[in-house]
Amino acid sequence: MSDNDASDTETEGADSAEPTFEAAEYADGTVTYPPHTVGPNGAERVGTVDLREYEGRVVTWTTSTATPPGVREPNTLAIVEFDMGDGYDGPPVRALGQIAEHESTGEQFDVEIGDRVEPAYADELREPGAGIREPESQDWDGFRFRPAE
Repeated sequence: MSDNDASDTETEGADSAEPTFEAAEYADGTVTYPPHTVGPNGAERVGTVDLREYEGRVVTWTTSTATPPGVREPNTLAIVEFDMGDGYDGPPVRALGQIAEHESTGEQFDVEIGDRVEPAYADELREPGAGIREPESQDWDGFRFRPAE
């Protein structure tokens, strides 16, 4: 879920010290995550949207107990749908991501279908040295979801 090309983008209302959770906006008004050069209806990309500014709800979730090397175990993942507002009539904007941990205990938050969540930046989604690729060849940061405040 990392899109580090957006790390220099500042967005009103969001913490500008944190990278944006970037989705693409297209000339026909649709929005997609992850961003693509061309929209689902063939429209040109005209800008970006920071999904941290929109409410997300859990569509579904699962917990994996057999994770890839370097990924925490167990690892709860959720598909989250963002409410893009009343004027938005494009396809749903959804993202797949890990569920964040409680800062105090290190345990993952519990989530249920329909729960309100927000993106939370994580500087390391997995252990860089545990994979088969050279750590320098990949980005290890991205966003997880935590219960909305």
